[in-house]
Amino acid sequence: MRIAVARHHGRTGLWIKSGDGFVELAEVAIAIPGLAGLRDVGDLLAAGEKAMQEVAELTSGPGGVPLDQLDLLAPVLNPHAFVCVGRNYLEHIKEGAVDLPSYPYLFSKFSNALNGHLQPVRHHDITESLDYEGELAVVIGRAAHRVPADRAMENVAGYTILNDVSGRDLQNRDAQWIRGKSLDTWAPLGPVFVTADEIPNPYSLRIETRVNGELRQNAAVSDMIFKIPELIAFITQGITLQPGDLIATGTPSGVGLGFDPPKWLHVGDRVDITIEPIGTLSSIVS
Repeated sequence: MRIAVARHHGRTGLWIKSGDGFVELAEVAIAIPGLAGLRDVGDLLAAGEKAMQEVAELTSGPGGVPLDQLDLLAPVLNPHAFVCVGRNYLEHIKEGAVDLPSYPYLFSKFSNALNGHLQPVRHHDITESLDYEGELAVVIGRAAHRVPADRAMENVAGYTILNDVSGRDLQNRDAQWIRGKSLDTWAPLGPVFVTADEIPNPYSLRIETRVNGELRQNAAVSDMIFKIPELIAFITQGITLQPGDLIATGTPSGVGLGFDPPKWLHVGDRVDITIEPIGTLSSIVS
């Protein structure tokens, strides 16, 4: 399934792919108990497997509104945990001139940073080195605690795209990465959520990032150092993940920091991150 969260006619809700368009879940599932009032993918996943099955049965109807006519928000609006992985692609480690990690390097972003497709990314005046990072984001489908790596994929509901917007000067100057990673609007997510059954092998995917049309990042997801099962097992050793929680799996080389001189983002720049079959997540710096 392909699921979007959009603002339409003054209300925010779930939209599901049906035919060649998207239909609003609140309209097509009005008579199904348990599906009323769901606002995002996290709500839907928390409703359980039966709710997901009922939604899947609604995707065979006639087409609806084209995706590009919806005001798209982040597919997950308020995750319980938003865990990010740094230094997870070898070439990105090299361009950042940092050491190869011996275990996953974790940090977090907050829900205040979440942003949707084609929504403005604010160039806060407290940074002079605004950067982009195209990433595959994993969406957790059920509560996960102390999950062994060989069963970790059972907890993956699906995938979406993240632009891990970063203020490099803040990231390097502060004693931690909170301001450098999680200012308002600095986590564009989307454009849609795609269930795991449609992406049986995430390592077959490629991440392509363009800035004003110029290809900057072009790498295989299979190049990541710590794969998704390892990440889930490592995180859940002491952090219980909930339905709708996010894991950003890291970015490949080609970020603005890696150029000489660096290619920082400026007001008016457009960043397009493509991971097929999820689509393209676009952001405009404002």
